[in-house]
Parts: sequence; C-alpha cells; structure tokens
Amino acid sequence: MPSRKPAPVQHRLEEFGGSFEPAAASSPPREPETPPPLPGIWQVEDGWVVHPLLADRTIRALPFQIDLARIGLVEDLLVVLPTGLGKTVIGALEAAEILRRRAGKVLFLAPTRPLVVQHAESFARWFRSVRRARFTGTVRRVVREGAWDAAQVVFATPEIVVNDLASGEYDLKEVALVIFDEAHHAVGKYAYVPLAERYRAERPRDGRVLGLTASPGGKDAHIEEVVGHLGVARIEARSREDDGVRQYVQAIDVSFQWVTLPPESLRIQEGIRSASHEVARRLQKMGYLRKKPIANLSVKDLIDLRVEIFARPGPMTRKFGPLFHQLILLHLHHALERLETQGVEPFVQYLDRLAAKEKPSRGDLAVLKIPGVVKARTEAAAFLARPHTPSHPKLDALVEVVRRELASGRPRPPRVLIFAQYRDTIHGIQEVLTREGVTVGRFVGQSRRDRDDPGMSQKEQGRVLDAFRQGAFPVLVASSVAEEGLDVPDVDLVVFFEAVPSEIRAIQRRGRTGRSSVGRVLVLLTEGTRDVGYQAAEARRERAMGRIVRRLSAESRRRSAGERAASSVGEEDPPVHPPRPARRRDVPVD
Repeated sequence: MPSRKPAPVQHRLEEFGGSFEPAAASSPPREPETPPPLPGIWQVEDGWVVHPLLADRTIRALPFQIDLARIGLVEDLLVVLPTGLGKTVIGALEAAEILRRRAGKVLFLAPTRPLVVQHAESFARWFRSVRRARFTGTVRRVVREGAWDAAQVVFATPEIVVNDLASGEYDLKEVALVIFDEAHHAVGKYAYVPLAERYRAERPRDGRVLGLTASPGGKDAHIEEVVGHLGVARIEARSREDDGVRQYVQAIDVSFQWVTLPPESLRIQEGIRSASHEVARRLQKMGYLRKKPIANLSVKDLIDLRVEIFARPGPMTRKFGPLFHQLILLHLHHALERLETQGVEPFVQYLDRLAAKEKPSRGDLAVLKIPGVVKARTEAAAFLARPHTPSHPKLDALVEVVRRELASGRPRPPRVLIFAQYRDTIHGIQEVLTREGVTVGRFVGQSRRDRDDPGMSQKEQGRVLDAFRQGAFPVLVASSVAEEGLDVPDVDLVVFFEAVPSEIRAIQRRGRTGRSSVGRVLVLLTEGTRDVGYQAAEARRERAMGRIVRRLSAESRRRSAGERAASSVGEEDPPVHPPRPARRRDVPVD
C-alpha cells in the first residue's frame, strides 16, 4: 500500500487561541532605543554597556535589561521575559554591580549541566576578569572545576549545592546574589525549594535573589508557589508586544501540519481504546473516575487516582483491586499515546519493554494478556513487517518539510531543530532522515535507559551542540533536555513532532528560534487523537499564564511602591517599561 501523502499546512496558531503573530517579512527595522546614562552603576557608550567589571563592547545596552537589573539591585525579583531576550544578561548586569559594590559571591543556578556550562562561558566573555567555579554532576560523580572559597561566581546545578550544604562543605553567608535560572522549577520537591529556604536563613543583610524564566506556569497556584518558594517580593513581566521590548523581538510564525492515521493504525487504536474503556468502567463501579468522561482522562488524572485510592478509608486489602486496575489503565494510556502521536513502532516498543521486564508486576503482565492488546500487538507487528511502511504518517510529512528547508537556497547552511517526546521516536526520525541522505545529530539526556540507549555524557552533548552551531549537520533531533535555555543561534525552523499540553514546555521549545532573525515553528498534529486536545490545552494555559503574570506583576509593583513610600527612604524607583495593564477579573483555572 503506498504511503499516505501528508496534508498541506492548513491551520495557524490563532485557531487554537494562541497569541503569536505571523512573521512580517517586509516590516521596516525599528530604531533601537538608547537608555540614559546611569551614574554610579552602568554607563552607556555608543549603544554598549560600560562598567568597570565588564569587557568593552560585549553587552548591548538594551533599556529593558538595564531597568530590570536596577530593580534587582534593590529588591528580590522574578523576571518573566520571552525567550531570546537576554535573561542571562540581566543576571550578568546585576552580578557585575553587586561584585563592584562589595566583597562576596554570586551563585548562578541552572537546572541542567549544559545550561551551567553555557552561563559560565557567557560570563567569561562578558567580564574583564572574574574568578569562576563550576559545579555539576554526571551520572556517576560530581565534577568540580574551581573551588568555592576562591570563586567570585559559582555556576552550579542546584542538587550539587544542596548536597554540599547538607554535608557542611560551605554555607551561603557570603553569597550576595543567588540567580535561579528557569525559576519555574521552584515547586514541589525540586532542589531550588530547599536551597532558596536555606538562603533566606543565611543570606547577608543586603543579599539578593533573582529569578529568571520565560514561562512561570498557567495557573495561579503554580506561579504563586514559585514566588513563595523563591521569596521574591517583586515580579516584573515583559511581553513581546510591550513598549521597550517589541523593537528587539523577532517575529515567530507558528503553523500546523495535519496528518491522518492509516486504517491499520485506526484499528489498533480502536482495540486499545476499547480495552481502556472496559478497565475504566470497572474502576467506576468501584466508585472512582466519576468526575470526568472516560474519553477525557489524562495521565495526571490516572496518577491522581492512585493517590485517591490510598487516601480512601478502609483496609489495604480493599485497595489492591483498584490499584491493579489503575496500573493497567495507566499502561494502556501510555501505549495509546505512543500509537497516536509517535507511531506504531514506538507503540510496539512500549509493550515489548513491559514483556522484557526482569520483575514485572501483576499489572504489567495483565496488560499484555488483554485480548484487545494481544490482537493489537499482532496487527502492529504485521504492519511494521511491510517494506517501506512509515511507522506514523508524521514521518512522511517531516521528510517533506526537511527536504523543502534544505532546498531553500539560503546563503548559509540551514538549521532545523526537531523536538520529540520519546527516545524511540528520536531514533526512528534519525533512521528515516538518514535514509533520505540527511545528516542528523541527536541530543538527549544522560540517563541510561537500557543497554542499547546509554544516553549522552555532558561532553558528548557539548560536542553535538557545537557541531550544530557550526553547521556540521543541518538537522538536530532532540528530547526535552534541549528545551530550556540552550543558545543555538539562527535556527531557521523548529519542528514539534507532537503537541505538548504544557505551556511551559511549548514556550521553551518555540524559544529556540526567532533569536537573531524571523523564526518559524511547525507543529505536527494527527487528526482525531490526543494531539488536538493537547494543543488546545496548551494554548488555553498560555493565555491564562499571560493574564496571571500581568496581574501579579502589577500588584507587586503597587505593593513595592507603597512600602517604599511608607518607609520614607526616598529612593527613586528605577525606570521601567510597564506591560499592558491587565483586566481585573477571575482567571479560569484549567
């Protein structure tokens, strides 16, 4: 059977309620603003920041960056700024002035090792001379480059610092500034939370906290948790459309390409859906899953169900049955997601791993014995045995997209960054594009999944990113580890192999393009699958996030102004470019 040709690009972000505007190819360039000199802090000369600790002509003087850094000198601050607008620069400006004013240290935290390395290299370029230390971890051991006592700026992953503090290696009493990059991680049990608490207890009297993020979350509770854990009193948000920002923002054109599942995949889909419905009905008869239609259950609902089962009163023996069915339903949910959004091959690989477990649970074995699952595995194996049959129609669509991009005739080698959720999918994309004669790089995390997939070390990650930046290969296929903060300039096209329901992850993915030129993003979606629901949920949550952040930013600014007036200190409020005023109304929680 010939492979199904992909449908043309036919939907735009606006149809899902997104807020990004299409790229304007012929819009006239805007004249950049030059901020006024700031006596005693940062001078501006020919559009460059001048500071005793900063190298000449290395940091452009962008007004919003300087304004935000000035606020950070007098108040603990959370900065919410679109990707590609130099959040790290704000940290560097504040760090330079704090180190000029007093003896002490700056602790720059980032959630991943590649980000730690990237920030350390940026400071090395921007500062005339600064003693640096870099603390990161690998799968097997902690790597330290430099010593805590001798360093002026320590770049680290938070887990390393938390462990060092617990063992008494050092304390935070001389740390004048802590920078939390990707500050939206400061929730739950993440290492940012105890570290921020420890800093509040040990910080010097004039110590400061600076949080940096492009995506603090789409719910009041999540954002307030971040703010509370960091202990910041001031939130400053800037959108792409705000005065003082929009002249520095490149447009990002987001579009969608739709595909449809072939009849064979639809039959497999129906079998798994039927099995899932039957298991969910059993749980409903036990008194669970009655708040939502079965078809709308998410993985979060199923994880929360486990918590609910344990919380119900009664002996543990009564909970074994519901827990058994909850595990089966969770497996079926994961298997169906892989079929619908990734392909037949990742679906089979998921079930094969269940079968290959050394110590499978009763629930693991029960999934594989469900008649609908047995039939689905047989049909899937037969489907994959056919020669030249794509595991998912998205692969055909992706090949065409990459072909067009590589044939675009740009004066420099094109760069395409493809995000995929699962390593099985990443491997499949590599194979398909390699067969088409495309040189493809791979970027995944360090964790070892199995003997055939050991992950990538920090050095390997660095080599791959450097090669991609230098144009050694035109296409990089990456997992979520590349979503946050990694600076890969001049990416022409970012492709989402699947929709992601998280507004934080979607914003981070989009932020890999549109940095130095107009950016483009393409999302591959499968009709009639959870791809569509995920994309709609992400757009809804992103709109809510914008409303919440603007409201909290305005409230914190008014509160800060009131406190300064009450204290009669007389210090002038730093000039800021305010975001558009938010309408005061209740924000729906998704």
